[in-house]
Amino acid sequence: MSDERVSSWTEDELGVPGRVLPVVRAPDAVLSTAGAEVDPCAAETVQLAADLVATMRVSPGCVGLAAPQVGVGVRVFCVDVAEHPKSRTHHGTFVLCNAEVVEASRNEKAREGCMSVPDLTGDVKRATRVLVRGALPGTGETVTIATDAFEARALQHEIDHCAGLLFVDRAAGAHAIYARKTYL
Repeated sequence: MSDERVSSWTEDELGVPGRVLPVVRAPDAVLSTAGAEVDPCAAETVQLAADLVATMRVSPGCVGLAAPQVGVGVRVFCVDVAEHPKSRTHHGTFVLCNAEVVEASRNEKAREGCMSVPDLTGDVKRATRVLVRGALPGTGETVTIATDAFEARALQHEIDHCAGLLFVDRAAGAHAIYARKTYL
């Protein structure tokens, strides 16, 4: 049931227009600091959720954006992998607050990039199947998402941002980090 609720969620439920915010880049300290939990029903959380979606939408190739990436040290992020060619399972656009990975399995290494580290990509080992629990902004409903493949990777990447970790922190070492060849 939670999967269906996440799939049916839209930013219209937030009731506020999103603003496009500047994306901070490493080594900004907010990117390496664990974010604080939020009240999903607080007005500032709802506005932040709308802002994250608006900023993600205008950023070419962006499939997720976490609050620390716009300079706000809290545990809120949005994801939408629906249009990505590597996507299999997806739940459309959604925002989660205070999310955590509850179950994870089938680790696999794949290349990742990030708007906050625009000149690099890296090979990162992550679970290809996850169960994630978080709260929806505005209502505070607790939801769980069971997903796989690219959406699972995107969720783990954004949860890492909320914990103060970048993909380069998860790469196997310097030999697994590369200069970005393509800019979307």
